[in-house]
Amino acid sequence: MTTFDLSALSGRTVVVTGGNSGIGQSAGRALAAAGARVVLAVRTVENGREAAATMPGRVEVHRLDLADLASVREFATAFTEPIDVLINNAGVMIPPLSRTADGFELQFGTNHLGPFALTNLLLPRIRGRVVTVSSVGHRAGTIEFDDLDWRRRRYRAMAAYGQSKLANLLFTAELQRRLTESGSPVLATAAHPGLAATNLLSRQQTGLHRLADLLVRPFAQSAAAGALPMLYAATAELPGNSYVGPRGLLEWRGAPTLVGRSARARDTATAGRLWQVSEQLTGVTFPQRLLHAA
Repeated sequence: MTTFDLSALSGRTVVVTGGNSGIGQSAGRALAAAGARVVLAVRTVENGREAAATMPGRVEVHRLDLADLASVREFATAFTEPIDVLINNAGVMIPPLSRTADGFELQFGTNHLGPFALTNLLLPRIRGRVVTVSSVGHRAGTIEFDDLDWRRRRYRAMAAYGQSKLANLLFTAELQRRLTESGSPVLATAAHPGLAATNLLSRQQTGLHRLADLLVRPFAQSAAAGALPMLYAATAELPGNSYVGPRGLLEWRGAPTLVGRSARARDTATAGRLWQVSEQLTGVTFPQRLLHAA
């Protein structure tokens, strides 16, 4: 099962976070070409406008910094129109230890807490799907509730990345559970791009990033191919909590298909606990009213 029809989103509104580069830009371009109204939610508006200029059709640029909860709230407050699909694509990968504007470890804050807050703030206006981009790196992740922000442990960038990407899948599972319980027809799905040749690694400056980039690129698929799983997750006939990735060896490349996830990513108790902790950390809760909810 690898077919999907982007034309179903013609005339629909799709918000893509981090749509100014990489797989986000490729997804935005494909959606715009299919007739969707694409909203690029980006940290740097100038970069977003440069990306939008390469896309056909109706493309808008709005500022959104997922590493700053005030920015997340500003975006959610300002964007008052219905949203058919929200694609939580933006993220960071293995930076040196640094923190968000709110003091969270950068990867956990940007990759999980920012999208968590954004999704819940926008949910009353979402009428189709929420797609969250995870990674094969989730398999190495654990949720360390006693030290989510790496204040007591020696910081390990890859372990922190794995934690944030595992959080993406736990978030998707708990979000779908809550949507179903509330009677909402909105679906929560997840996707990962496999190995995609983007600037996520190459724009970094550390030796670890340069080494990872050197090892990854010979096996990587293009950004356009890496965007296919998220587009599939956004449009194909799928059940809620589906997880889509490339069908090739080790899920590195290939046509999009349903893929498995780690046992930790299927732990419903951890998903529920993470949701509660995320509400406490962000001050954002699951909305009481949703479009078309029973």
